[in-house]
Amino acid sequence: MTAIALTIAGSDSGGGAGIQAYLKTFSALGVYGASVMTALTAPNTLGVQGVFDVLGAFVRQQLASVLRDLDVKAIKIGMQSRRSTICAVADGVEAAQALPIVLDPVMVAASGDLLLRASAFKALMSDLIPHALLIAPNLHEAAALTGLPIAASEPEMEHQARALVRAGAQAVLIKGSHGTGEDCADILLTRSARHRFATPRIATSNVHGTGCTLSSAIAAGPAKRLVLEEVCRAAKGYITAAIAASSRLQIGAGHGPGHHFHAWW
Repeated sequence: MTAIALTIAGSDSGGGAGIQAYLKTFSALGVYGASVMTALTAPNTLGVQGVFDVLGAFVRQQLASVLRDLDVKAIKIGMQSRRSTICAVADGVEAAQALPIVLDPVMVAASGDLLLRASAFKALMSDLIPHALLIAPNLHEAAALTGLPIAASEPEMEHQARALVRAGAQAVLIKGSHGTGEDCADILLTRSARHRFATPRIATSNVHGTGCTLSSAIAAGPAKRLVLEEVCRAAKGYITAAIAASSRLQIGAGHGPGHHFHAWW
């Protein structure tokens, strides 16, 4: 049976993040990717120049259309900039609540551009996070979600992860890629266990969409019915290799993407 994962997120016209990165990651990991578009963005490797939101009613229509026909095994949720969009997505995934959901709470682009409106924050916390098998914020997003300062150590990362579990998350992976230590460490906290995944930090500016890629690689695992801890460990290896191979690419004048298909070309 073909493993199918669905991504619900915004488009990245530069191809390094968003739906484009999710679909590339699914394909690289042997999963068929379907998509529901929540926003069109106008970014490149230098920043985000514009955002055009898709109407909530059309988000609902896309989601219903895909789930009615495709045997989706996992859902990856990315950028949701407006409250109406979040409500539409929440309604759709509630109808498919048996499916594992990986939520990447995309709030701020690596360039610093705001991608989540303030009015949508409460809906993200109340309507999407409780549905997710896993939420995967970076350091800045975890701080915003918990109302705490940006974590400067692994104990602080774990503290914020525990706060998010208390807030309703089933499991939390805080991505440490924005840290400054020699290791790039991610902390996975479930309601019964803690795991640490660390790799040497790679000196490169090609970090556009790396968080998107990691969380998509995680979503590919449940689509193939793999165990969460094993999935997160394998996803960490995949994104590390993609970043290491990014020097093979020459994409744009700013922060380039990882190499999603490093195993093939």
